[in-house]
Amino acid sequence: MELFDTLLSQPIISRIRRNHGLEHATIHMLSARFRGTSLVGRSTPGGFYLYGEVTTEAVDEAAREALSRMKNGEHHLAIHPGCGTNFVTAGFFAAIAAFIALLGSGRGARSRLGRMPAVIIATTAALILAQPAGFALQQYTTSGEPGALEIKSVTLLSRKPVTTHRVDTRG
Repeated sequence: MELFDTLLSQPIISRIRRNHGLEHATIHMLSARFRGTSLVGRSTPGGFYLYGEVTTEAVDEAAREALSRMKNGEHHLAIHPGCGTNFVTAGFFAAIAAFIALLGSGRGARSRLGRMPAVIIATTAALILAQPAGFALQQYTTSGEPGALEIKSVTLLSRKPVTTHRVDTRG
């Protein structure tokens, strides 16, 4: 576990995790203001990209509010149900469950087809278990502790095919 903690504390990993947390918190702010708007983010060591039909002013305001709230102790904003970590966890759990449910099904299509109820039950159970596991894993892919993180700028990169903003950070 010490090796894992050392890896997570490496400067580049720490920056990505803090930016990832700020990305999630920004999406929380925007989602509360613009209900039903689809938003996607992608974090880097220097900030994050935000994809979705929102204005530059709204992204700037949301990112600054998110950072302020996180610095004032609202670390939970770094966790988001739409995080890719949740999707990867669900996919992994479902794949393992399906594999196990199909063990011993033989080579014939009929025998695999006969196992479909077991596969459906196993993958459904796996997806239910994956939800809390995905949230738990986010503690390693995000950080709710922004530290000295600051927002340098928010830039509109494109409007087509989807509005894309870049939030640059430092610290």
